[in-house]
Amino acid sequence: MSKLDYCFSNDYMVLRPDRAGPVELLHLLFSPKVGRNRAVDCFTSTEVRSFACRLAIFLNLLLQVLLLSLSGPLAALRAAVELVLNLVDNVLHGRMECPDRSSPTYRSVMGLIDRRVDLDRSIKPTDSRFDSAHCVMASKLAYENEKFIRDVVTSHWQLGRRADRNGRTVEHADGVRAFLQLLERVPERVHGAGLRVLRQGGGGSGAGGGGVPRDEAVRRGGVVRRPGPVVVQDPPPRPRARRLHTHALGAQRNIGWPKWVEHIKGKPQKVYAYYTIRDTVKELLEANTKARLLVTGHGSGGALAVLFAAILAYHKEKAVLDRLAGVYTFGQPRVGDAMFAMFLERNLDRPRKRHFRITYGDDALPRLPNESSAAHFLHLGLGLHFDKSYKLKVLREIPGEEASSSVLDAVTSRVSSAWELGRGVYLGYQRAYFREGWLLMMMRVLAVALPGLPFHRVQDYVNAMVLGGYIPKDN
Repeated sequence: MSKLDYCFSNDYMVLRPDRAGPVELLHLLFSPKVGRNRAVDCFTSTEVRSFACRLAIFLNLLLQVLLLSLSGPLAALRAAVELVLNLVDNVLHGRMECPDRSSPTYRSVMGLIDRRVDLDRSIKPTDSRFDSAHCVMASKLAYENEKFIRDVVTSHWQLGRRADRNGRTVEHADGVRAFLQLLERVPERVHGAGLRVLRQGGGGSGAGGGGVPRDEAVRRGGVVRRPGPVVVQDPPPRPRARRLHTHALGAQRNIGWPKWVEHIKGKPQKVYAYYTIRDTVKELLEANTKARLLVTGHGSGGALAVLFAAILAYHKEKAVLDRLAGVYTFGQPRVGDAMFAMFLERNLDRPRKRHFRITYGDDALPRLPNESSAAHFLHLGLGLHFDKSYKLKVLREIPGEEASSSVLDAVTSRVSSAWELGRGVYLGYQRAYFREGWLLMMMRVLAVALPGLPFHRVQDYVNAMVLGGYIPKDN
């Protein structure tokens, strides 16, 4: 076990499924000396005398071992399904070619569900929805491959172009440089999270003058879909966040978040998401004195976006925080406990709100971890909840937290899914921008047939930002 830094924590336990074998699993059942188990990172003197507690640790570790063994086959299955869907999509659009994962036409499943890549030009910089509408498109784009992102940002979003005083479109190199720097430097570990660097007072671009910001940066990344170590600990007198997300962002084992990471000579230099993003953003902000920063993400990417801002505050990165215009998350799960919420509010939401947590309908992910779980994780920031008619309510908690399996709920779920299906057809008929693709329509039909089937889609968040009206900036 690596040496513990006492100023980080004096009460911790991390399960290591990658080290667990038959001997380690049996040792958990029959020996209270958990600290001597290779599959458990904790103080060597740690003992757990309660058999019920050791059994809970044993089952947790066994489940992690099972998930770890399935991570490879599941990843291969996901890649195969994505490839087949892209092949079908090519055929439906008249392209008789085999999909290439690295090509600018290859889409993720999320990109096939919602094919929109253009920004809504009707939302002007003075609109309260301007930041959130651009952020949701950035977080959606973050699921795609590098060439796809480059093509969308340069061709569709026209990053690097602006209108001069005579109305002519001219090249603006700073925006392109900012985007390329983030795209090339940031490690691929933060799925669904994005960054945007916007110049103050971003004007229109191209003939349409749609209010596209002059400088913007979007970075793809990804939560590693293999199970990470599980933390089992008593509530310590420090803020707590989910290790799944802190580990993906680059937390250092046993020492947490040092301001700088020292590299060991003679060993390959490791690249950590938070530190690379932070240093690159600082360079971009220094080079663009009028720029402002927006951090965004969908699903787990939203959780990572919140943690990124929290660590900036923990490190007292005042130069970056002063330029942080907002953190917009879409379908974000619960990230931290009450102390973490207090820390974030004190450092991010004063004197004005900068964390906006946007949820939609019956999206299941924002309801995790469950309120009844032992972790006691809470929702953070200003909660903006859109119902299935895209009507906005400002709420602390999401309605309908209590899950049940009654017959009435099954009927209600089926009616609600049918409503969404009909609404999608109607909106697509009214305006081409809301027209839904073949995969999403198939999923909506499937949701009617299988009531209660959860879908965590970015499509409805894009619609909500366009149709939802005014976005409040405070309670």
